Amino acid sequence: MENINKKKDLIIGFGLIALLFIVLTVLEHTIRPTSILFTVLKKGAIYALVAVSMNLLNGFTGLFSLGQAGFMLLGAYTYAIFTIPVEARAQVYQYFDGGVIQFTLPVVIAMILAGLVAAFFAYLIGLPVLHLKSDYLAIATLGFAEILRAIFQWDKLGVITNGSNLLRKYPVFKSTTFYFAISGICIALIVLLINSTYGRAFKAIRDDEVAAEAMGINLAHHKRLAFTISSFFAGISGALLAMFQTTIQASQFKSAMTYEILLIVVIGGIGSVTGSCISSFLFIACSEWWLRFLDNANLNFTSIQILRPGFRKVVFSIVIMCIVLFYQKGIMGDKEFSISGISGFFKKFAKKNRK
Repeated sequence: MENINKKKDLIIGFGLIALLFIVLTVLEHTIRPTSILFTVLKKGAIYALVAVSMNLLNGFTGLFSLGQAGFMLLGAYTYAIFTIPVEARAQVYQYFDGGVIQFTLPVVIAMILAGLVAAFFAYLIGLPVLHLKSDYLAIATLGFAEILRAIFQWDKLGVITNGSNLLRKYPVFKSTTFYFAISGICIALIVLLINSTYGRAFKAIRDDEVAAEAMGINLAHHKRLAFTISSFFAGISGALLAMFQTTIQASQFKSAMTYEILLIVVIGGIGSVTGSCISSFLFIACSEWWLRFLDNANLNFTSIQILRPGFRKVVFSIVIMCIVLFYQKGIMGDKEFSISGISGFFKKFAKKNRK
């Protein structure tokens, strides 16, 4: 019976994914490309991936890391540096004699390389840092991200990073379907990892390190593995963000970006992949679309000028406070979206109404 339910969930799941891509394709052909809807969908897909990668570390392994912005920076810069056309490098690196790299990689290879570079640096930084716990680990990883941002703006590395100048003229994709496809594949890989023996080891470390070690789990190895894999997908999300923004600069990857991602994870539910995905789209939609009218001073209905530029951030902060107060475990808690679970809920509801 269980196998039948799993097969049904799988078939329905693939059907819903196919329907989603059909809807996206129709929307792209019916709504103007400059619509804010596509901005929300693209950015939501990018943030969903980086939030799930952070949840793998914070929610499923129990490691409190705040270095996600730094790994996104590595991914974004790696993608941009290696995909700028050779003929455009002289214009981009105009203050650094055209730069030192004079070849171009295909987009797919550059994206994978973006993840690998982030994973490599995560492995190196993880060797000393992962011996720390809780707040100390968070401070160390946050410091790493800030140091990395400063180094990438250093003029001595300008022949590679272009210093504090923008990187531009690299390949970008305007299709919303592309962002959903890449994010969806990466999130699916993370879900498979969570449901594997490695995922169960991560959860065991989160629940009780002493018990996990007594069961034969190598704590240092598995922590390093979770940290590296999480950073790999953060690097890919950084490459997607570079495509979305069309230009990239190190100053964009401030600690505030990490706090936003952490907020998305907390709102969605620490330990819930579904929650991270849902809260990503809700967060982007609220902050950049639904509450935008609050910045318009012309909409004031009273003699007191309440609405003004930046007022939406005040309201958004209050909304977040309410969510945290009334949903202390997040929207989904540690639960996941399940077709069989929803159908079971409706069956129980129908039985109650019959009685």
